[in-house]
Amino acid sequence: MKLAMSAAVLALAAVSAPLQAASAQTVAAGSDWRTPDPNNVIVVETNKGRIIAELYPQAALNHVERVRGLVKSGFYDGLTFFRVISDFMAQTGDPQNTGMGGSDQPNLAAEFTFRRGADTPVAQSFKAGTNESGWVGVLPVTSQPSALAVMTADRKVATWGNFCSGVLGMARAGDPDSANSQFFFMRQPNASLDKTYTAFGRVLQGLDVVRNIKVGEPAPDPQDKMLSVKLLADLPADKRPSVQVMDTRSAAFKALVAKRQAELGGSFTNCDVDVPVQVK
Repeated sequence: MKLAMSAAVLALAAVSAPLQAASAQTVAAGSDWRTPDPNNVIVVETNKGRIIAELYPQAALNHVERVRGLVKSGFYDGLTFFRVISDFMAQTGDPQNTGMGGSDQPNLAAEFTFRRGADTPVAQSFKAGTNESGWVGVLPVTSQPSALAVMTADRKVATWGNFCSGVLGMARAGDPDSANSQFFFMRQPNASLDKTYTAFGRVLQGLDVVRNIKVGEPAPDPQDKMLSVKLLADLPADKRPSVQVMDTRSAAFKALVAKRQAELGGSFTNCDVDVPVQVK
């Protein structure tokens, strides 16, 4: 099940689990930092180093539920990064390590967009054409204007993840509803995947590891691999890293966004801001 790519993506490549509907997170009063829900954080130990990523059930509930279930079963342990494109992404999650396999679970219906209401605001929103962009947690998103919610039956608007660096997406074949177990880490931004693939998480730490994974279609042997993939909540207390993420709703993050907007002007997108993370 190789990741189907449009002509634009091919051209770019040539050049260069039951689950709560919202992610629980703890934010200290007056703090710029939050502690992500350890049940929505995966710790991926690879032969190149550690990758820590946060999952977003509010953006893709069924995909996150699937990935969490496979992680808890040990399904991903030992699987390779079999297809890695330098300026694009690193794909894994196939028990055959070829791009043609999957789990014994049924394929998933696409979750390219999600419905967002007042309970899920877009942090630091700014205009992006007729829409608005910003962040839900560390996940970069674009949304229909929030003001349109008063005109919809469910009082919500369509929102979708943006495939910036570090975003996790679900691989699929040509059928939009063919995602199963394979997923990929974005090595660089690629907006052509927005609204055509399901974005379900983002790297908190280890983007350098993602970018250091051996490149190739297929990647040359011996392929780099995920030695183990665990939920942060399932790690023994003495081996569990402490993770703090800057709250994208905070004044400190607002200042970071404003600085980058001033530097880049009209070319600014939400892919241009790295969300600070502390891991101990």
